[in-house]
Amino acid sequence: MTIEILAIGGAHIDRRGRIFAETKPGASNPGQWFEEVGGGVFNAACNLSRLGRSVRLIAPRGGDAAGQMVADAAERAGLDDQPVMFLDRATPSYTAILERDGNLVIALADMALYDAFSARRMRARSLRDSLTEADHVLADANLPADTLTVLAATCHAAGKGLSAIAISPAKVVKFARALPLLTHLFMNGAEAEAIAGQRPERPEDWPDLLRANGLRGGSVTSGSGLTVVFDESSVAVIEPKPLEQIADVTGAGDAFAAGFLHARLSGAKLDEALRHGTASAAITLACPNATDENLSPEKLARQMALVAPARFLS
Repeated sequence: MTIEILAIGGAHIDRRGRIFAETKPGASNPGQWFEEVGGGVFNAACNLSRLGRSVRLIAPRGGDAAGQMVADAAERAGLDDQPVMFLDRATPSYTAILERDGNLVIALADMALYDAFSARRMRARSLRDSLTEADHVLADANLPADTLTVLAATCHAAGKGLSAIAISPAKVVKFARALPLLTHLFMNGAEAEAIAGQRPERPEDWPDLLRANGLRGGSVTSGSGLTVVFDESSVAVIEPKPLEQIADVTGAGDAFAAGFLHARLSGAKLDEALRHGTASAAITLACPNATDENLSPEKLARQMALVAPARFLS
């Protein structure tokens, strides 16, 4: 089987409870629960599959009902699902309580199973075969730092591109030793600051700071503010147009990664890949779920018509 993209990382249950009225700590609050399968790599993999890419998913999973939910969602999205099973463990989950305006009240991340995906598992025959078959690899920072370092070294030795999703400021530092080997790292401002150790006065200066830390290519999003992308020789920026309505911000960064990577693998230049990522993120922002099940190349093309031109700084 030809694998265009091998996606390795997080695939877990996301539970979000939204409070209907003003939050009352220490009391019962009327609200509603919403549950779906999520995870940085999982979300991006689903988007890439819906854009027509062949994607294999490798993610740690428990032998429980939640693990079956992940398997069912992967099948619906058209992924080639090859989980690493831990039958006696619980599938990772993230549970959040949100205020009525969407701000986080408190969250609980039960992600211990990801730590079991140790670096030695990179020696497994099935995983090595998948790496050989894939054109490009996409990972996220849910996996342990040693595992990500070995994965980056393995991809580099095999001449495979490796893109990565930062996940959070606390987790992106797991890529510290692998930065020079990454093709592209998808970040927001807080995650970029965790890598660079400081924040520039202007978003346009992110590439210099991040290159100084060994990163060859990356992107820094800032919601409705300026998005900056760079590779070894160029820098491009775009200011997304304001959206009339945002249903949920969950998964927007993962959608940006999918749109950008889809375009780059098709040979698009940096500025056009930036526009594709911006359009993909806008589609997800308008959707109440972390991914839009109706995403397609045609829908992305229609959204592209609404995206402002990107411009090169160098």
